[in-house]
Amino acid sequence: MHPPRAAAARRTASPATARLINDRLALQLLQSEGPLTAGQLKSLTGLSRPTVADLVERLQQAGLIAVVGESGAQRRGPNARLYGIVADRAHLVGLDLRTHSVTVAVADLLGRVRAEHTVPIGPEAAPDTAVATALAAVDTALAAAGAHPPHTIAVGAPGLVDPATGRLGAADWMSPWHDGLVGALRARTGVPVLLENEVNLAAIAEQRGGAARDRDTFVLLWLGHGTGAAVVLDGRLRRGASGGTGEIGFLPVPGTGALPSATGCDGGFHALAGSAAICALAAEHGVPSAAVTEGRDRPSGEDEAAGPNGVRSGASGANWPSSDTEAAPGGPSAEAAPDRPSAEAPTDVPPAEPLVRAAVAAGGAGAAFLDALAARIALGVAAVCAVLDPGCVVLGGEIGCGGGAELADRVAAHLARLSPLRADVRAGTVGGRAVLLGAVLAARDAAQNELFGAVGPGASARA
Repeated sequence: MHPPRAAAARRTASPATARLINDRLALQLLQSEGPLTAGQLKSLTGLSRPTVADLVERLQQAGLIAVVGESGAQRRGPNARLYGIVADRAHLVGLDLRTHSVTVAVADLLGRVRAEHTVPIGPEAAPDTAVATALAAVDTALAAAGAHPPHTIAVGAPGLVDPATGRLGAADWMSPWHDGLVGALRARTGVPVLLENEVNLAAIAEQRGGAARDRDTFVLLWLGHGTGAAVVLDGRLRRGASGGTGEIGFLPVPGTGALPSATGCDGGFHALAGSAAICALAAEHGVPSAAVTEGRDRPSGEDEAAGPNGVRSGASGANWPSSDTEAAPGGPSAEAAPDRPSAEAPTDVPPAEPLVRAAVAAGGAGAAFLDALAARIALGVAAVCAVLDPGCVVLGGEIGCGGGAELADRVAAHLARLSPLRADVRAGTVGGRAVLLGAVLAARDAAQNELFGAVGPGASARA
């Protein structure tokens, strides 16, 4: 049964909160089902006709719903009126902060992205300059969407978010302008600014509209410039006592020749599965070299060289397709990712991503490289399964998505040899935009909780 309908079928509660709960239920149905008539709301909620009439009037007066058309053969009269949520009632801003870029998305109350803007941040830019550039990007996106001011802002950034202060924890490898930007947004806008670890937001995106849509317990293993993980148990993100749940780059693993330290994860899992390590592994297997513009950096101090915004070709064997060749069947496709509302190209694609895509497209020629990479990734997945037993692991980030089913199936096979605990290993489908889309979803949830009215899980109502 559809979740809002199932909730409607079991609701009973006191009159004190009945109106609030019924209004929220109706709004949830209008969001999930689209425009509905009063009669349809009555059928889906199980509420009486007078109760539905009252809540429709209340929600119209609050500016949350409006008549958006008519339904039925005659298409006239009060019973034919279709009510829908007023999407422009509030605008939301999501930001994806990377080391050398920031991407801003502006969405409406339904979470539909209206404008998106990416700007590079020069590696030599002073923190104040970087903050000013990022704020200008927010203004540009808002203007393009015709939205001033935003209702809620959500920011995704690498690093630990302190649960006590809501601020990014200090670390040598973090970009100093990230924390400054969050503070500037709060001071300048005066609206709620939510700060969340980037991989946690990516997990939200994969759960709502990606590879984990059918799971309420799973782990997202992020494979991009660096590595990270997000843990979702029983439908809830788990952040840990210090906000550090999922810092898998620091996981000690065999094969690195060293151990991680409190200030760097060079000897940890990151040293096996970060983009720089994957590029080195690809070179060992004769995969054609490629590089893209430098972007998100993690605490390893990666030495990936910045290049043009695209693929840089190198020596290649006759059996290797170019990096922009379409992935082989079973791999990722453009249809798997949500539509991009702007034509802007990403500015920080991990150099390993085109290598992995080329290996997938090469078929047998790329098999040895993909198998070696899968063996490395499986070490991290096995550790996650030993502690959490999530039953499902999604390989996210640009590299995880780029490997598609070819890489995910290989990881699953290696995992079966390493661990008695089984897990469904899947390729993510949202890709590099998962952080941005997760930020939009987080902002939407917060705005709707305020505008629709927050209702506790045990509350219910009927009339």
